[in-house]
Amino acid sequence: MTATKPRRRGARKHGLTAAGAGLLLIPLAAGCGSGGSGGSGDIKIGVPAPLSGDSASAGQDILAAAKVAADEVNKAGGVKGKKIKIVQADDQCSAQQGAQAAQKLLNSGVIAVAGGYCSGAAVPAIPIYGRRSVPFVMDASTNPSLTDSGKGKVFRTCGRDDNQGLVAAKFMTGPLGARRIALLHDNTTYAKGLADAAANSVKQAGGQVVYEDALQPGQSDYSPVLTKVASTKPDVLYFTGYYAEAGLLMKQRKQLGLRFTLMGGDATTDATVLKTAGSAADGYIATTAPLAKDLPAASGFVSAYKAKNGADPGPFSVYEYDAVKVLAKVIGQTGTKGADIIKGLHGVKDFPGITGPITFDAKGDRTDPLYITVHVQNGAFTAYKKLDKSGAWVDAKAS
Repeated sequence: MTATKPRRRGARKHGLTAAGAGLLLIPLAAGCGSGGSGGSGDIKIGVPAPLSGDSASAGQDILAAAKVAADEVNKAGGVKGKKIKIVQADDQCSAQQGAQAAQKLLNSGVIAVAGGYCSGAAVPAIPIYGRRSVPFVMDASTNPSLTDSGKGKVFRTCGRDDNQGLVAAKFMTGPLGARRIALLHDNTTYAKGLADAAANSVKQAGGQVVYEDALQPGQSDYSPVLTKVASTKPDVLYFTGYYAEAGLLMKQRKQLGLRFTLMGGDATTDATVLKTAGSAADGYIATTAPLAKDLPAASGFVSAYKAKNGADPGPFSVYEYDAVKVLAKVIGQTGTKGADIIKGLHGVKDFPGITGPITFDAKGDRTDPLYITVHVQNGAFTAYKKLDKSGAWVDAKAS
């Protein structure tokens, strides 16, 4: 964590405040565009991510994963003899910086973009890329509106929060046996959207939502919030915000001696949360897409990432890796014109990603997004339960 605090993941992974949604879009500079890689130079792929601020660990992880993917492509001969060059831009997980990062990437001549940890940063960036027909393949921005309104030029290798909310509700009312469920978010687009999706699914599953409200991100003491939640006597609290707050909630819940189960969404699985919470994280459960260490096809990537960065890859690294790899494959087939790359991405079928086969639907979403639950054991997130094809909960560690 750095001392810079642009807006605690309210602009983070998927968040956007109502005020942020109204920010004006930065116009494209005359004469600049996305064709700079189409000549004899490198093929430039942009990576917007929070490289500073409270979400920097996630952003740096995404950037590192993109570089691993590019290195592998380049060592194998590149794309039609040209090397992939990763061009980074710090979006700080904010709407304003997201728009500026998009403009910076276009000015640098990128022909495609892979990244997008924060929906708050992605929302204003999408039309900027779209006006130049620069495809945007997101690895972590899960708010449904991004592809719903992306006009077919936005794709993602991750899932959507309407899917995640359904899985969360089924798990809470199923294996956990919960009937009284509290939902806590931070009023950002991601967190509020996931909480609402979970609420709707909980009600359909026969559960009762006894609490749904927001905390103020960036605070140091959430004891009053936890006490208020506890007064509603929930069986489980599902927190749909981010890892900075999640770590404090775990720690302070233990200090208060509260007995309800604490769960979180996929923005709470960064390793930083374990440092914040310490032993209070033991038993914590989260809904998430499968993590790198739990994907058999990702073992080579994990080794390459650790060798290059001296650390384990984070939760969205594999989805960024696949985003760069699928772009490289399609560019090799279509050339570097944006409209052709977009058409090629819509034609992708069963691309052998390390996160599983990738096929994009008409909106640009994966046709088979997978969410599982993980829990904290021995100071690490470990695969826990998943739904099989019959709708039964099984061990997520089993292949």
